[in-house]
Amino acid sequence: MTYETRLFINNEYVDAKSGETFSVTNPCNGTTVTEGVQAAGAEDVDLAVEAAAQAYKGWRKWSGAQRAKCMHKMADLIERDLEKFAILETISMGQPISIAKKFMDNVPVYWRYYAGFADKIGGESYPEDGDSRVKMVQYMPYGVCAGIAAWNGTHLTVVKKIAPAVAAGNTFVLKVSEKSPLGAIALGSYIKEAGFPPGVINIVSGAGVTGSLLAGHMKIWKVSFTGSTASGRKVQDAATKSNLKVVTLELGGKSPSIVFNDADLETTLTMNSRGFLSNTGQICAACSRVLVQEDIAPQFIQGLRKKFQEMSEVMGDPLDPNTFLGPLADQAQFDRVMSFLEAGKSSGSEILTGGVRKGNTGCFIEPTVFLDPDTNASIYTDEIFGPVLVVKTFKTEDEALEMANATSYGLAASIYTRDITRALRVSALLEAGTVTLNAPYGATLNAPFGGMKQSGHGRESGKYGLMDWLQPKAVVFNMDVPSKD
Repeated sequence: MTYETRLFINNEYVDAKSGETFSVTNPCNGTTVTEGVQAAGAEDVDLAVEAAAQAYKGWRKWSGAQRAKCMHKMADLIERDLEKFAILETISMGQPISIAKKFMDNVPVYWRYYAGFADKIGGESYPEDGDSRVKMVQYMPYGVCAGIAAWNGTHLTVVKKIAPAVAAGNTFVLKVSEKSPLGAIALGSYIKEAGFPPGVINIVSGAGVTGSLLAGHMKIWKVSFTGSTASGRKVQDAATKSNLKVVTLELGGKSPSIVFNDADLETTLTMNSRGFLSNTGQICAACSRVLVQEDIAPQFIQGLRKKFQEMSEVMGDPLDPNTFLGPLADQAQFDRVMSFLEAGKSSGSEILTGGVRKGNTGCFIEPTVFLDPDTNASIYTDEIFGPVLVVKTFKTEDEALEMANATSYGLAASIYTRDITRALRVSALLEAGTVTLNAPYGATLNAPFGGMKQSGHGRESGKYGLMDWLQPKAVVFNMDVPSKD
């Protein structure tokens, strides 16, 4: 099987002028998927930005209906080949095909959703208030924008950035991760077929250096980044030191799951095992800290061990539709998670189950639960981004809230209870961008997604995701000036 490995600039696939390439390795078995994936350097990024800048002159004048037509066509084309894109994610970073297909099912939906906004971007006006001036507010695109996508859900990350950006009238340069580049690179031919003019959407691939070139580029006016908090700081710093471009950051999390005494036990166990382990725990909003009320803790912990052991039985070849847990994305991610397991063992934390590599080949790790780690232990405080859960107990609601909020992160949280009054009370006090009741986080089309504290700023999804790609402009009319007539 052959794969597109070139950059997509100005509606054409081109080799990188940097002369640098990288390979993609299947984390399931260590075999090489493909070599020669082009890595964009400074000259390549400049060419992509210039193409976007030239395209913006025309794209901003297109009507919303014209932009929407391209977007609807894009949705149709992607929907036609959903399985192809899912397979490319599976062989690149080990995402189980069953999960990859579910992720891909949402992509055309996002394209159509934001296409619906393209001809409905309005403004406001304010009447005279004693000073003979009428004020109007218009919402304007930024111009040339960029997105730096994550590897753990490439196409959802991409569409949440590109679709609202182009609906708003911006042009775009997308940088895809070196861990999972093939599916996003393949989008180039679909962009052209959908009728987007040359330069409106450009795609480059490469490692962190390529992303830094975009974050620090003087002709890009907004960048949206999804990834780790450490990398997000670098993006923010590069943006500040260049042209003060606007930055949206969707970063890491160490989200809490609070289980109260009255929770439905079976539902709660399923959501904190199968729900947490989706995509092998490689989801930024995954609730990796479970806080369970003391009265039901023994029963809950016993049930959780059993659930995690059962989940180990559905770990294997990600191309098998019966597989629920695949390998970690690559050797680097495997090594990172293993280092956390070793640190957890060294800290004296009790391992309820797992804690070791699964098998002898591939980047597989047994689903792991640590019981009652020290609150200063790295497994409790740091984002692991793998199939590793920590469990602690609490006595009162106030104690649960204090424990849940005692983190530098604020991306998501879950509450398990049958008491709706308590759920509303606790959700209001949780320092998290999204709170779910009796369920783990799942992508939501209409609701905003983003973090508090060091989990980032800005929002994606819903109308909030659209407005994040627009800037308000005030136009003030002095009504005292006599008309020409």
